[in-house]
Amino acid sequence: MTPEQQERLRSIPSVADLLHAEAAQRWLEHASRPAVVRAIRDAVEHVRARILAGHGDEPVDANTVLLTAEDLLWERLVPSVRRVINATGVVLHTGLGRAPLCEAAIEAISDAAAGYCTLEYDLESGSRGSRTRKTAELICEVTGAEGATVVNNNAAATLLILNTFARDREVIVSRGQLVEIGGSYRLPSIMTSSGALLREVGTTNRTHLHDYEDAINDRTALLMRVHTSNFRVTGFVHTTPLEQIVKLAHRVGLLALDDLGSGALFDLAALGLPGEPYVGESLAAGADLVCFSGDKLLGGPQAGLILGRRDLIEKIEANPLARCCRVDKLTLLALEATLRHYDDPAEARRAIPTLAMLDLDTDSLADRARALCELFQHAVPSEHFYVCSDVSCAGGGSLPGRELPTVVVQWRPGRRSVDAVLAALRHTEIPVIARIRDDGICFDPRTIQEDEYEDLVAAVASAVFADEGEARLRVLPPS
Repeated sequence: MTPEQQERLRSIPSVADLLHAEAAQRWLEHASRPAVVRAIRDAVEHVRARILAGHGDEPVDANTVLLTAEDLLWERLVPSVRRVINATGVVLHTGLGRAPLCEAAIEAISDAAAGYCTLEYDLESGSRGSRTRKTAELICEVTGAEGATVVNNNAAATLLILNTFARDREVIVSRGQLVEIGGSYRLPSIMTSSGALLREVGTTNRTHLHDYEDAINDRTALLMRVHTSNFRVTGFVHTTPLEQIVKLAHRVGLLALDDLGSGALFDLAALGLPGEPYVGESLAAGADLVCFSGDKLLGGPQAGLILGRRDLIEKIEANPLARCCRVDKLTLLALEATLRHYDDPAEARRAIPTLAMLDLDTDSLADRARALCELFQHAVPSEHFYVCSDVSCAGGGSLPGRELPTVVVQWRPGRRSVDAVLAALRHTEIPVIARIRDDGICFDPRTIQEDEYEDLVAAVASAVFADEGEARLRVLPPS
């Protein structure tokens, strides 16, 4: 260690002195004393390590150490999952939690989270009740299914079905439907984990009914149709209709499973989005079991819904793995509240945020974009904002290749680079996630709620005036 390093180490303020600083005293209004002390100690150790590593030109005054401590304290106090403003125009943004919940779902969660609830308690008999009974009844009312159950996501639904009915037996699937989605989910891997044996038929672009028929043998358990909800194959293609798959399965005494993936509960042609299969179609086609996600086109919480024959649902619920895949009280309450809106599809389009966002027309979006642009221009008159046409998308592995015409506010920052501004927006008190187009930052009102405008404008103003080396608005969260 050099004499200069020794001198710099001696100049680092003590933890006790830093704890009495005005900034540290302010932190104690929001955080516990042990948390503040730990952040200061870690900051001091960080500065010591930098000195010993040879960074001799960095300041070691109290303010520098306190800024480092504030960074560390912020990281500890801020929840890992935080509210953000989604300005990307991607409605079901997987990274941002997919479907935002409707107001009724939020209220239901809030009420139940405040205390105890009747999760598995029957008030009528005073004995233990069924966790999913009420939710299953609602699903059946909305869809017309004979039976239903709920698990924690659609991957779990698929695994549980296959493990229940096809363990050590073959499942016939078209080669063109062996999907892979985000998070390392691959259908063949799910089959292997379930104990089922994959029997793929046809080719990537064309699978005929005779391909299924030729593959059936005494080890076959079921025929499976998988909706390719996150990609499209076009050109010289042929897909065997579900009705034909079901008739073949029933003719030879097999089950027919339809994995819908995104799981629309009504025909999205009403939203100008034709071509997406929906649950009613699958049930009408005679599928014995249908499974799909709750947090995609249904617009609810993350869940996997399984519908179909009552006797088959009972066998699924009796599977020991069902307990590993079950959902908690908050998911069930949010799902129930969302499903109640589907009594009236028109009401669902208004009340469920996912459907409402998909239903927005360009005239409404243009009005919102102009209003937002005026707010930006008033808050930051030195910057240039303008309204232009663009496209949104459904996201979340839903409606692939379907562009949704939209109108956005575009901003070409004058004081800072686009990348620097995007980073600053991500580190404001309420983070803003936006996207780049033509070297400008786009804010798509399709996914921005009107009650978020004030926070969004404040974030943009903060990003404009933040120092180059100071990306975050340093506001500690409340205790």
